[in-house]
Amino acid sequence: MTLLSPEEVAPVKQDLDSTLAALDHMLLGRPELHRLVLAGILARGHVLLEGLPGLGKTALIRALAQILDLDFKRIQFTPDLMPSDILGSHILETGPDGNRAMAFKPGPVFCNLLLADEINRASPKTQSAMLETMQERTVTLMGVTRPLPDPFFVLASQNPIELEGTYPLPEAQTDRFIFKLHVAPPDASTLTAIITTRSHGDMPRSEFTLTRESLSRALATVGKVLLPEAVADWIGRIVAATHSAKYVTCGASPRAAIAMAESARALALMDGRPSVGFDDVRKVAFPVLNHRLILDYRAKLDGIGAGAIVDGVLESTPVAE
Repeated sequence: MTLLSPEEVAPVKQDLDSTLAALDHMLLGRPELHRLVLAGILARGHVLLEGLPGLGKTALIRALAQILDLDFKRIQFTPDLMPSDILGSHILETGPDGNRAMAFKPGPVFCNLLLADEINRASPKTQSAMLETMQERTVTLMGVTRPLPDPFFVLASQNPIELEGTYPLPEAQTDRFIFKLHVAPPDASTLTAIITTRSHGDMPRSEFTLTRESLSRALATVGKVLLPEAVADWIGRIVAATHSAKYVTCGASPRAAIAMAESARALALMDGRPSVGFDDVRKVAFPVLNHRLILDYRAKLDGIGAGAIVDGVLESTPVAE
């Protein structure tokens, strides 16, 4: 692969810097979270945001849709939501000639950026309707497969502590999210800035919009960022090591290796570099792996979480053999 030239990287980095600056202006106090969400988008992945109510998960996704100027739809997931409410359905229509025929009415999933709010509130039947859309980016109904708009991203939210009326996402679906990001409460200085500069907590509108052409150029450029053989080898050994790690019943899937490679490419481009470094992999290791590791009962008894296991895997897997 030919190394990207500075002339190819510089304008894309400028666009991404402006995107992050606009996002940081609209939502205060979380620059690293914003950086990872944008990296997930650039890697053409779906992102799962987990945090307590009122921390701005929905606001973050709405702000991103506004800045990227994408066709945006929101689905509020509830236990009575049906697959047809997401995918669309066929209805009987009478044409101008008087003949009646079944016509397809697309659901809200036919958009560029889908906010799946409180996705763990939907029933397993409805959750499964999202599997094809997230992986193949298509919808199949009555034997007809229809492509979704390009690009297509799902940004979902869920509450980690509320259990009543919720259905935990199955492993097959969580594996389709490139990142699972934990949204922590803001610190005191951020809260002070919010209540002194934001009337009623209202989010200001962004004066910057990333054009469709600029987004397409950024997505194409990410794929041209060089992944050195040594870095690719390290990613492979990291993912393989999760299967033999202590406390782990099932390790990460091949999707995890792909996710680490693509998101590391995105971070490198955001820093203005034409190739991926080992530090890029370290930065994405936890958000890529934390929701893909199935832990055994000993982990809970010993108070061991996914973070500690990922740290252990990184420390025990040398960057070069």
